[in-house]
Amino acid sequence: MARQSLSRFLPWLVTAPAAIVVWPLSAWASAGLGLLFVLGWVDFRQTKQAVRRNYPLTGRLRYALEYIRPELRQYFLEEDEEKLPFSRNQRALVYARAKLENDKRGFGSIQDMYRTGTEWMAHSLQPVQPDPATFRVRVGEGACAQPYELSLLNISGMSFGALSPNAIKALNRGAALGGFAHDTGEGSISVHHREHGGDLIWQIASGYFGCRTPDGHFDPERFALQALSPQVKMIEVKLSQGAKPGHGGVLPKAKVSHEIAQARGVPMGQDCVSPARHSAFSSPTELMNFVTRLRQLSGGKPVGLKLCVGQPAEWFAMVKAMLATGQTPDFVVVDGAEGGTGAAPIEFADHVGMPLRDGLRLVHNTLVGAGLRERIKIGASGKVISAFDIARCLALGADWCNSGRGFMFALGCIQSRSCHTDHCPTGVATQDPVRQRAIVVTDKAERVFYYHANTLHALAELVGAAGLHRPGDITPHHLMVRHAHGHAKSLADSTVTLAQGQLLNTAPDAEPWPSPFAEFWTRSSAEHWSWASH
Repeated sequence: MARQSLSRFLPWLVTAPAAIVVWPLSAWASAGLGLLFVLGWVDFRQTKQAVRRNYPLTGRLRYALEYIRPELRQYFLEEDEEKLPFSRNQRALVYARAKLENDKRGFGSIQDMYRTGTEWMAHSLQPVQPDPATFRVRVGEGACAQPYELSLLNISGMSFGALSPNAIKALNRGAALGGFAHDTGEGSISVHHREHGGDLIWQIASGYFGCRTPDGHFDPERFALQALSPQVKMIEVKLSQGAKPGHGGVLPKAKVSHEIAQARGVPMGQDCVSPARHSAFSSPTELMNFVTRLRQLSGGKPVGLKLCVGQPAEWFAMVKAMLATGQTPDFVVVDGAEGGTGAAPIEFADHVGMPLRDGLRLVHNTLVGAGLRERIKIGASGKVISAFDIARCLALGADWCNSGRGFMFALGCIQSRSCHTDHCPTGVATQDPVRQRAIVVTDKAERVFYYHANTLHALAELVGAAGLHRPGDITPHHLMVRHAHGHAKSLADSTVTLAQGQLLNTAPDAEPWPSPFAEFWTRSSAEHWSWASH
């Protein structure tokens, strides 16, 4: 036992006599060995890390290998279809389309067509050729003085502060080149958003950044000052975020630069706090009043909501408030729990919030059942990368899609997953001025533009192959899914579908509502978020 214990220290202890032996031959080698002995002594004496204390010098190898483990896995061990969170093939697709490289694949599919969960599009024997330039949706039709023609693929909300100045500039310049929208994220509108004039969707969250009073409440005058800008096309009230719904955030004061403080309207030298809930409204009815107020203050621009669905009854309460007040948002963006973020608690990222497909179908069905779907457009966000991802979302009820990490890949993101450390190797998610210089705005803006254009071109090919002229014609009948035991069904046969106005029909002989409508619709109220348990 004593011999085994001694062997743990042997690699460290031999450095001392080795340094003495090699001294006559090389002073540099002797000094190096001496330095290793000192490092081993430090390991032996320190009290923070058990491995280093028990294995002086050699224990450092464990931490070095752990440090480069993500890189080793990504470059040498990861399979092409292993999604952590995006597969090598997904990333390669974005890189190829952004760089105008060959995005085709030879020798056939690598997908297992008979695996449970496999999806495919039902093609037609009479394909057509839609024009992707026409792939737009009009938001705010009839209700707004300034409705907006929105692209079917736009940049999802990512704040300045989470992304670098150069990343924001490149995204906005790319949006301006391609005629699509750039969501500001909750960090508000910075000078970098304005430099290239790309269309903006201004996101208003619980911190009311860019439109707040000194004590952090909503300031209508500051809001109007920014919202009336011609560059701002829509207003988005964020209720929750897919990656961390129900959780606020704090930007430490050390990271609150002058530019961030100016954009958000917060003082320097203090933590920038984003509360977990809004203070401008406290009930579903008050939320609808708030939406109407923002529309008026903005000069009649579309105003909508962004949420990750949590408790269905709270979403139902919002819809009941729409019915009770006659006030509706112009759009709802459904963010899936699989969505991205710069930093989130692991429990929230992995175990809180409804995934996109479930949330999207619930929101769409509720609005159909309440007779409101024609008035409210639906956006979808959460791991949207390819044209098929967009087609799936449209089949489930979306009118358009937003992508965050897809456009990050177009900027050069390599999925190092170091967004929360400020050490992003490609300069995308960092405020380090040295690291962010890696992004050359003019070059990356073109890649953002090409990724968008080539993805919509691929969508046009998919839509045309199904014999359809418009993406909005995609229905659940056009997508097939393989279920357990090898059976294949269309999404129409696999998902719940409500009839128009079905939730308004309370007659005794009315068709029964499916779950979760049967459990929660009648127990939700427009006046409060809580729901009756009996």
